[in-house]
Amino acid sequence: MSIQVSVEEIQAAGFPMGGEPLVALDLADTLMTVAEPAVDLLGPPAAATAWWDIQSRRLPAGPAPDPVATRRLRAAIREVLDAHLEDRPADAAAVEDINAAASSAPTSPRLVLDGDGPRVATRWHTEHGGNAALAAIAGEVIGLMGSPDRLRLLRRCANPECSMLFLAENQRRKWCTANICGNRARVARHYARTPRPARTSR
Repeated sequence: MSIQVSVEEIQAAGFPMGGEPLVALDLADTLMTVAEPAVDLLGPPAAATAWWDIQSRRLPAGPAPDPVATRRLRAAIREVLDAHLEDRPADAAAVEDINAAASSAPTSPRLVLDGDGPRVATRWHTEHGGNAALAAIAGEVIGLMGSPDRLRLLRRCANPECSMLFLAENQRRKWCTANICGNRARVARHYARTPRPARTSR
């Protein structure tokens, strides 16, 4: 979908990273894998509700996904994207989870007549189960993996203490966000260049 959310909006809701072109990347970034144990930013129900409320305008209309199904798809997405970045085969079960989520709510084109004239809309078929939001997110991952030119833009933040993923549409982008990891790097560089006063012996 062409509708975007901004990183500022995501951060105002309490999440460090977001506003990527794909909701799938924003979902992957709700799990901080460098922490031990990993930190689930969607764990608190209020946080999950806030995140889905922000993302809902980029997703098909419908109820928020089940938390267990969300975590399962998120784990599969992280595995497939991390495997690509690490140049290793992705776990087959993760690939199957993504395919299953994508197929759980099939779509069909629909002709709609309104005041602006005829237009094509997409109908998401959830009448037999499945969640349209998760199906759309899984479809984004499949589209990304099937697009070599776009997949080349996939990066992990250059901060070794950060696990966030992003699409480097600006080829010079190295950090997940300029105001968190980018700022930390600038502060570290400044600190490294600043002369330290000589210690005097007593």
